[in-house]
Amino acid sequence: MGMFSRINDIVQANINAMLDKAEDPEKIIRLIIQEMEETLVEVRTDAARFIAQQKTLARHMASANKEVEGWQHKAQIAMNNDKESLAKAALIEKQKYVAKLASLEEQEAHIAESIEKIQGDTARLNSKLAEAKAKQKTLVHRKHSAQTRLKVKQADHEGKIDDAMMRFESYEQRIDHLEAQVDAYDLTKSNEATSLQAEFDAMEADETIEKELAELKKKKVA
Repeated sequence: MGMFSRINDIVQANINAMLDKAEDPEKIIRLIIQEMEETLVEVRTDAARFIAQQKTLARHMASANKEVEGWQHKAQIAMNNDKESLAKAALIEKQKYVAKLASLEEQEAHIAESIEKIQGDTARLNSKLAEAKAKQKTLVHRKHSAQTRLKVKQADHEGKIDDAMMRFESYEQRIDHLEAQVDAYDLTKSNEATSLQAEFDAMEADETIEKELAELKKKKVA
């Protein structure tokens, strides 16, 4: 793929569409930026080469133009001195440099066109690079924002769990307290019942003793 075709592909690329389809948009945008920056380096290298060629051609054109003017002047001098054959030879030399100058001018025109295209494409590429970097900045910001929100949500969720556990523990303590009250009531009631039974048992024992004493008394009288 030629340099200009590659630049055209990059400039016409839909960054949003590429990111929407990517599994890892942050990685893709980083690779896109890297390729754009590498392309810019290549473009600058080509531009420097074209400019150097343009300067070289300018020197050659100036030299050829000087030769054209020089041979034209010599032809005129020869003709002024009635040396037609010499004037003709000078004009033949002149035509050689005229042809050379035309070729150099054609080359210079192509190089100038290439430089102009590079300037336009470089401007578009820089604009696209700025767009990509803005997208990257947005992605990084969104990622950090999402991570922060997630941490807040997780902390809030953990706080709710802790709060629920504390409430549950409080409920357990209240239930333990109620159960303790019931147990205490049952224990008190049981003690009361035991005490009452003891009184009846004592009364029955006393009654038995009294009966036995009465029997003894009867036997004594007899």
